[in-house]
Amino acid sequence: MNFIEIANARQSCRSYDENRAVEPEKIAAMLEAARLSPSACNGQPYHFTVCSGALAKEVAGATRGPALNKFASQAPVLIVISEEPYVASAAAGAKVKNNDYRSIDIGIACAYLTAEAAAQGLGTCILGWFDDAKLRELCGLSHPVRLVVTVGYAKEGDPLRAKKRKPMDELVSWLE
Repeated sequence: MNFIEIANARQSCRSYDENRAVEPEKIAAMLEAARLSPSACNGQPYHFTVCSGALAKEVAGATRGPALNKFASQAPVLIVISEEPYVASAAAGAKVKNNDYRSIDIGIACAYLTAEAAAQGLGTCILGWFDDAKLRELCGLSHPVRLVVTVGYAKEGDPLRAKKRKPMDELVSWLE
């Protein structure tokens, strides 16, 4: 698959095959893609906690809200992405420019992680609704949780949905 094919194939999966385990080598490939993603000053201000088995079910419970993320408990793997401190050079740049590079870096790493999952034939969904304190307790984390990614195989028959995106002319300006 080339990157455009991966981008077209990747979607938020909300219907997982609960009886199909995810191979560890596919999770490892996802994590390697995230590890190779760019970050401010190559600081990689994040940590990935891979949760499976009974812990994945508990983590999924900490992502549920009123009518939100009920599907998360179907996913055999959940990856909790927590924020780590800046490296000194990125911290200085963030202060001078008043910009939170960690959030940007986490977003880029998550994009690489989910793109590789699509290349591996896996479904993912990026969750931003969760109980930070509960996730920290469950995963033994001392820093804030920023995202949770559900991972698994989509249920058979789960269709690839048409992408609903803004037209290119609303997103791009070409200047000389």
